[in-house]
Amino acid sequence: MRALVTGATGFIGAHVARHLRDAGHEVRGLVRPGGTPADALPDGVGPVIGDVRDADAMAGAARGVDAIFHVAALYSLSRRRAAAVRSVNVDGTRVVIDVARASGARLVHTSSVATIGIPGDGTHGDEETPQPLSQVIGAYKASKVEAEGLVRRAVGTGLQAFIVNPTAPIGPGDHHPTPTGRLVRDALDGGMPAFVDTGLNLVDVRDVAAGHLLALERGVAGRRYILGHAWGNLTLQEILAMVHRAGGPPAPTRRIPHSVAIAAAAADEIVEGRLLRREPRAPLDGALLARKRMFFSPQRAIREIGLPQSDLDAAMDDAMAWFRTHAPAHRAAAA
Repeated sequence: MRALVTGATGFIGAHVARHLRDAGHEVRGLVRPGGTPADALPDGVGPVIGDVRDADAMAGAARGVDAIFHVAALYSLSRRRAAAVRSVNVDGTRVVIDVARASGARLVHTSSVATIGIPGDGTHGDEETPQPLSQVIGAYKASKVEAEGLVRRAVGTGLQAFIVNPTAPIGPGDHHPTPTGRLVRDALDGGMPAFVDTGLNLVDVRDVAAGHLLALERGVAGRRYILGHAWGNLTLQEILAMVHRAGGPPAPTRRIPHSVAIAAAAADEIVEGRLLRREPRAPLDGALLARKRMFFSPQRAIREIGLPQSDLDAAMDDAMAWFRTHAPAHRAAAA
């Protein structure tokens, strides 16, 4: 198979490209002009320069491919970047859909559990859990909901597209740390003196990569598949304890109220986001989202496409080892 991976220099995208390459497929990786250098692609993945919003560049990149894995997205909870987030995540997806339809390629769309509702009864969200408008907080989450809607409507008009919804991936290679990677890195550096009562579903990023190909091979077009871990629903305090078991500092024992976290995030949004015009370390929308435990069930993906369930402690060990090796570069960037 000849495949194009958008976002192939990102955390999940690079692992998807590497997994496809290791499975014996011919892989092209889309590299954004002026973004991460093409040499950051996994070995054996051919670079193609282009922006997902550029229809001509995308058409050229996808020429002759059998499948497009649309992983590219702009993840930012900073309110000042709302327009850019929507442009990349929604307009880019619209272009990818048009290119996939014109070329006849099948499409695997990397969505997010941000598009899936969180039940109010304490159970875990799954692919059929509705998303109330009250839970769509911030531009990023809204953009992922809208982009996934575009894909689902395209399936209704005949596009062969499959939707995967990763939870919170951990593992090696998180160059521009995802929110989960930033949490692990900050905890490793001793920068987590307290925690709030929230939770995530952790999953090995390599299982997420495998899930993309499995969705294409075994999935049903238009069907969503949560790429998570059956035992990955962990509170923030439990995640910080995992970091400690992997050789990090002791987990904090002091819990702060959500009201305090939200107030601090609002101040950070003003200082970092508006005045200094850089990504807030504690974005307000992130603090608002943290009021709920984001727990999900990946049973459909396990049962229907055979999603692997790798050991999470081993994935955390690998993530910690990678951050230790690359910590000087990250600290310099933060400074």
